[in-house]
Amino acid sequence: MACFAFAAVLAPDTLKAQQLTLEGQTGGFITPTAYVVYTTKGEFFSHPAVGFHFVDASSVIGDIETFNITEGFANRAEAGYTRYVHQFGDQPATAATPLGLSNLWNYSGMNIFHGKAVAFKDGQFGPWMPGIAFGGVVRTNDHFVSGAANKTLTGTDKAYTNGDVYVAVTKTWAKPPVPFLLNLGWKATNGTIFGIGGQSTRFGGRFFGGLGIPLPIGHGIVAVPAAGFTQEPKTSVNLNTLLNAALYQCEAELACNPASYPLMSAHIPTTLDYAVRITQKEKAHFAFDIGVGQVAGNIGSIYVPNPYFPEVGPPIVTTPVNLQARSVLGVGLSYRY
Repeated sequence: MACFAFAAVLAPDTLKAQQLTLEGQTGGFITPTAYVVYTTKGEFFSHPAVGFHFVDASSVIGDIETFNITEGFANRAEAGYTRYVHQFGDQPATAATPLGLSNLWNYSGMNIFHGKAVAFKDGQFGPWMPGIAFGGVVRTNDHFVSGAANKTLTGTDKAYTNGDVYVAVTKTWAKPPVPFLLNLGWKATNGTIFGIGGQSTRFGGRFFGGLGIPLPIGHGIVAVPAAGFTQEPKTSVNLNTLLNAALYQCEAELACNPASYPLMSAHIPTTLDYAVRITQKEKAHFAFDIGVGQVAGNIGSIYVPNPYFPEVGPPIVTTPVNLQARSVLGVGLSYRY
């Protein structure tokens, strides 16, 4: 960061290095900002912005691609659509994971609709005035985790609809000694890991944010190293029941006492991303992102039948649930016509 600060004194006087997030909103790689798709002065409709993102989310979750399009309105609002496409993971059922963790994501994708309105523009009432925007996201046909677990537990597949309502506060300071782009926000959500982790058990508040430092690399192009975070709901609908399913089966089939075993509960960590964005310093038409995300590794333990019972040990034992997504690679490309 000290090297970034030293180089940033040469940054340009203007910077709006904003393109599309993973879900199609104007912002960083995963977090929306208080900016919207740029509209030419004197016009109401912008030229549309399109984006593509790819995330290698490990052999458990699988690969993710998103295709999005967003339209801006008079530099005050935007709306868009994202199609989420998923390639299946390949972790099969084993003695340690008899359900096969990849089965929780054995679906082709979901639909995402989003909108945002700017209440106050960055710098509207003075140089230190941040931009403030309100927005929302709706995800439909989300089968991941919660729907898949419901199918495992009841035999009935189920699709969920979840979403976010958020406020974002963003400030771009493109002057010496240290230019920066700072974003902080709060959202009420019932989607875990942007719906990838399923339907959360309640609609609750979570914080998100990020910090980027623009570094000029010549010919009107800047590189913006950045870090972002999004707090996640702790668990998802049906997930805790799935973790304890063998415990209830033990009661029914082996006459063991569930009260003698602690109940398992999943714990989804905060999502982090560390990325670099390459874009134009002013009225950007393109942006290229590459980075690493920390999503979810070991989220808890699951009860499984003990293959050596009754000769050795209790009828059921625990084994960790590792989603192997604590370090994932992501790339993105956005273009505004």
